[in-house]
Amino acid sequence: MKISLHPLFVALLIASAVFGGLPIFVIYALTALLHECGHIFCALRLGYKCEKISLTPYGAAAVCDTDGISVKDELVLSLSGPAVNAFILVACAGLWWFYPQTYAYTDTVFTASAVMLSINLLPAYPLDGGRAVRCLLILVMPRKAAAITLRVLGAAFALAFILVFFLAYRNFSLLVFSAFLICSAFEKELPLSRINFTAAKPKRGREVKHVMLAANSTFKDGLKYMDSSRYVIFQFYSDGLLDEITEDEFCELLQSHTVYDRIIS
Repeated sequence: MKISLHPLFVALLIASAVFGGLPIFVIYALTALLHECGHIFCALRLGYKCEKISLTPYGAAAVCDTDGISVKDELVLSLSGPAVNAFILVACAGLWWFYPQTYAYTDTVFTASAVMLSINLLPAYPLDGGRAVRCLLILVMPRKAAAITLRVLGAAFALAFILVFFLAYRNFSLLVFSAFLICSAFEKELPLSRINFTAAKPKRGREVKHVMLAANSTFKDGLKYMDSSRYVIFQFYSDGLLDEITEDEFCELLQSHTVYDRIIS
């Protein structure tokens, strides 16, 4: 997984170090990174991955195109990032309950996670809330129409934040966020690619793990048991043992199927 730094992110990092505020900047950046790691972990569990995480002036971005996967999985993938922020909020609250003296050291972490959660749940593309809403919209309209609707909503939110800046709250972060929403509304998404388990050469001395699966199991079910430390042999059962395939055979079959196809056809 690659992590790229936007030039403006580096500039803000240097400015924070020179003029003060570096600890707060780092906390917000790490919070955004943890948020995206939630998406990446979920994508791996689903059998997909994003190519990289980009740290930008307006946060971290691991934008993935979820076309081709089920609505249910797309919804889970969209909410996995906010779930990380929600967990951090609960963890901080629990820490304060048992150890109140830690508040002075973790209040900024709590604030950063709360801000990240609130922003990402906005129903605007390409935020997580917008992607979750798209999952609901594609139940009643074509996927492309749903995507366009969310892009329009994103532009509308951008205009709303610009109006707030000029009429009520002169915070330049509102303009930066508005620019992000407008640019993202016309930006091509990073494609989601299947994990290539066959790219790495098998290591000698790997432990063999036998996994029992139902006869109607899909490749997605099998991917949950794949890791680099063990060599997996899948055994398929109904009333008895139906078939057995090795990890190499599994990966070879996956190249010509989707993760939602049954392994044993």
